[in-house]
Amino acid sequence: MPAKTKIEWTETTWNPVTGCTKVSAGCQNCYAERMARRLHAMGQERYKHGFRVTLHDDLVHLPLKWMKPRIIFVNSMSDLFHEDIPFSFIEKVFATMSRCPQHIFQVLTKRSERLLELAPRLKWHENIWMGVSIEDEKEKRRLENLSRIPAFIRFLSCEPLIGPLNQLNLEKIHWVIVGGESGPGARPMNPLWVEPILNQCREQNVRFFFKQWGGVWKKRAGRILNGKIYSELPQRAYNHPSAHIFFAE
Repeated sequence: MPAKTKIEWTETTWNPVTGCTKVSAGCQNCYAERMARRLHAMGQERYKHGFRVTLHDDLVHLPLKWMKPRIIFVNSMSDLFHEDIPFSFIEKVFATMSRCPQHIFQVLTKRSERLLELAPRLKWHENIWMGVSIEDEKEKRRLENLSRIPAFIRFLSCEPLIGPLNQLNLEKIHWVIVGGESGPGARPMNPLWVEPILNQCREQNVRFFFKQWGGVWKKRAGRILNGKIYSELPQRAYNHPSAHIFFAE
């Protein structure tokens, strides 16, 4: 059985690649890098190279063994569109996702330029959701690139939110996740940055998921916004067998 994850907007993770490199301010306190260093120190074989990009060919077909429908975050410990990952390997990952229609696969990248370059050569089945991380105004080009991707569901992860995001064109976006940075050295998220994003989602009929306020001790801050918990899924996803995971809220 796949292990559960504590990431609020997914159910489990699948890491056919581990390791990454920093590309923008949102990477400053990367949780994946911190975890990789810890696993390396513990002697974990898959992290013998620390946080250097490493392909795990033996894990490419792992989701084929999972019969029960689930929502799967792809490469929580890396970025599938990292420049050091060959297109042939990315193609294999997409092939596995295509062969598992019972699952929802959530792919998230900061490398929207390479995503845009390779997207026409990939097969985009309805169970493959594509997202980009946008932490502040400087990275809004990632939204523009994502809007051109032929994915059934396109989403934004505004986490860690380290600055305001105004005038977002969400016409081709189906879901927005917002969250503050957590862990050692976490930069505080201004509450005045969150409400405008929620309002833009409401105005443009986009589903909103508030992940956390963040902070060094994120559990203390919680994830209540305006007196409620926002755990919305994209409207287009409601008929998928995995969507029931969030329906109880």
